[in-house]
Amino acid sequence: MAETVPRVVSLNADIGEGYGAWTVADDAALLAVVTDANVACGFHAGDPDILRRTCEAAAAHGVGVGAQVGFGDLRGFGRRFIELPRASLVNDVLYQVGALAALASVAGTRVSYVKAHGALHHAASSRDEYAAAIVEAMLAYGGGLRLLSQPGTRLAAHAQGAGLRVVAEGFVDRGYSSDGLLVPRGHPGAFVTDRDAACRQALAMGRDGTVGTVDGETCAMPVQSLCVHSDSPGAVEVASAVRQALEAAGVALRSLV
Repeated sequence: MAETVPRVVSLNADIGEGYGAWTVADDAALLAVVTDANVACGFHAGDPDILRRTCEAAAAHGVGVGAQVGFGDLRGFGRRFIELPRASLVNDVLYQVGALAALASVAGTRVSYVKAHGALHHAASSRDEYAAAIVEAMLAYGGGLRLLSQPGTRLAAHAQGAGLRVVAEGFVDRGYSSDGLLVPRGHPGAFVTDRDAACRQALAMGRDGTVGTVDGETCAMPVQSLCVHSDSPGAVEVASAVRQALEAAGVALRSLV
């Protein structure tokens, strides 16, 4: 009988989403649990002090660093759609990646992937011009950046078509529709608030490559990375429980670096 090859996934969290004196999550505790940090780059959250401090902490824990890019919407936490010309969005993404890359370099680490946040993520998932702009910025920046993205989106398709490596991402604390996309915030079933349910969803995606939907169906969801939102209630406890459940099931955890 052939030996079963263990599944390997990363465990990521959105990190550094405070601003000035305001904090959103216990970033230090999360960085002790996850393998990768999606660092807010200053447009929807984060400031230079937070970016540098977060990169230094990530480097100390051996946690990979990714650029969590969003719309310039501090007041709305990047969750409000902004209509932008393609060239402007390309420059916005380059600006954010470049800022994080500079501070990561000083901290002794580097930016290895890009993830779109909030309204930008949703726009790029469904609109070709926004997806193409993010991909154009990544290609212009160079350096072998990978894209962390939900599978089956316009953004993932554009990146794959351009020859970028796409790391398929699943969310342990968000509900899924039968089309494989997230249930919109504000709709019933948008959030998985129970820790045990989050662990079950993480195991289904990380080990079995499937996810249960809010309407009782099961759809394919073969992912290479699992996300815990740092602003979800009990995020640290959820991330710790998910990590323990994956490891107990024989799923290996490995950084995206």
